[in-house]
Amino acid sequence: MSGAASLSVRGISKRFRGLAAVSDVSFDVSAGAIYALIGPNGAGKTTIFNMIAGVFRPDSGTILLDGAPLVGKRPDQICRAGVGRTFQLVRPFQALTVEENVAIGALTWTDDVKEARDYAGIVLKLLGLDDKRLSYPDRITLPDRKCLEVARALATKPKVLLLDEVMAGLRPTETDRMVGVFRKLNEGTGLTILLIEHVMRAVMALSRHIVVVNYGKVIAEGTPEQVTRDPDVLACYLGVEAVE
Repeated sequence: MSGAASLSVRGISKRFRGLAAVSDVSFDVSAGAIYALIGPNGAGKTTIFNMIAGVFRPDSGTILLDGAPLVGKRPDQICRAGVGRTFQLVRPFQALTVEENVAIGALTWTDDVKEARDYAGIVLKLLGLDDKRLSYPDRITLPDRKCLEVARALATKPKVLLLDEVMAGLRPTETDRMVGVFRKLNEGTGLTILLIEHVMRAVMALSRHIVVVNYGKVIAEGTPEQVTRDPDVLACYLGVEAVE
């Protein structure tokens, strides 16, 4: 696995047909830390991820990975620079085995297919999927497909991992399993993680720092304890029951 890197988002904005999806958003993710990006549906969270990953170019602002600018680079260049990501909708290649799906991620940094397969095996073992390596995606459970999505991203050797709602739809015990996987990754490799998540059980268990967005703007940030008691956050997103 690659070492950790810091991520700095400074004043990024994005409009679509005149609609401000993201407005002057800034936050910093420390190297080796786990941060969460939360907010209501439609708040602009995935648009922020898409700008970091190079899918959209910000209308203004800068994004830095360990001080190096990412804006203007293609998604594949940003991936090779050290930013890996998952997607809300898990769409593995159905005609390929679990191992082959992960090996494709490794082919971003090697042209040697055997090396890619060997590395895929390491990642699958790390995520507890080594016994499923020859299975096809439609033959494994939803939690395992979620792990497969993470494995595909990890195979690119990221320094920063962007997780987009990978725990959505999981039962509490399955969520706890995923939390354990990410904690192990972070503690074992120092991997920097930025996660979008609605499952507050996972956010509170994992994140050291939380950034809250609403209507494309940052409305609060701080420790989990600070954020879950912020009146603006309670009013727009969490509700009183979230902290009881």
